[in-house]
Amino acid sequence: MVLALDQARQAAQRGETPVGAVIYDPVADKVLAQDGNRVRELHDPTAHAEGLVIRAACQSLGNERLQGLDLYVTLEPCPMCAGVISAARISRLYYGASDPKSGGIEQGPRVLSHPQSHHKPEIYGGICEAEAADLLRGFFAERRGD
Repeated sequence: MVLALDQARQAAQRGETPVGAVIYDPVADKVLAQDGNRVRELHDPTAHAEGLVIRAACQSLGNERLQGLDLYVTLEPCPMCAGVISAARISRLYYGASDPKSGGIEQGPRVLSHPQSHHKPEIYGGICEAEAADLLRGFFAERRGD
């Protein structure tokens, strides 16, 4: 999660919502992809950190399935990203702060718990939660001029 938090900080420096993500292979003990949000930079509403690292890992491995791999993300994934996580067959999802407004895992629509979800990874929330939440709160307070 430390690497994902670093990516979130870098995203904030670019003016992006500070969310970072990492795809990790626990068997090879290797990070396959890491990135932060790039929605504004790429003018792409789908350029969330989760989607970017999933896309990069799939391309690197030459496979659309990421079975056996872990996804670390600093904020509870939104419904769109939850669908991508399911489609990619991520084995374990670790996330930091909960997102009562836009979350899609344990908040809101709970996409991965829905009967139509093809795959549900193991889910571990609250990893470095305070640090991830503080980063987000600070970013938005600065934007509002608090």
